Amino acid sequence: MGRKPCCSKEGLKKGAWTSKEDMLLTQYIKEHGEATGWRSLPKKAGLLRCGKSCRLRWVNYLKPGLKRGNFKPEEDDLIIRLYSLLGSRWSLIAGRIPGRTDNDIKNYWNTHLLKKLKAQGNEPRRHKSLAKHTRRRTREKANASSQSTKQKSNNKTKKRKNVGKIEENCNIEGKDQALAKTGTRNKARY
Repeated sequence: MGRKPCCSKEGLKKGAWTSKEDMLLTQYIKEHGEATGWRSLPKKAGLLRCGKSCRLRWVNYLKPGLKRGNFKPEEDDLIIRLYSLLGSRWSLIAGRIPGRTDNDIKNYWNTHLLKKLKAQGNEPRRHKSLAKHTRRRTREKANASSQSTKQKSNNKTKKRKNVGKIEENCNIEGKDQALAKTGTRNKARY
């Protein structure tokens, strides 16, 4: 089923944003705030863009307080340390570096920092793969589910035995009444 598309994609502009579009988006958000729905924002603001495009443009480029441009050496060190602790969870890393977006940090890491560290021979310690933890959890869940399925199958066999005993003790006409009392009428197999 899923969510309906945010727009028809027909007649919308793609590619680089113009300064006029930036101005329209900034003015609309200053007047109405960020809390308005991003899907309806382009029509209300007079933009021929998709709502997702407007949201990304605002969050990554136009939002006040964003730092653009060169990273300081302190920020470099902090990114390296956080990467060794958190791995490539860029949004968590960005939350600890004020004014920087997760997209900006990720791009900086992949284009500059990682290459710089490899050239120095100081490749950062990789964060433990989440895949190992995921595999371990799925094994634990599988073990737990296999134990629960064993219990369920034991319960089914007990019910079948009870139904068999009831059938032996009752005549054919009374079978439906006996099964109704045990609550296994629909589950019994004849």
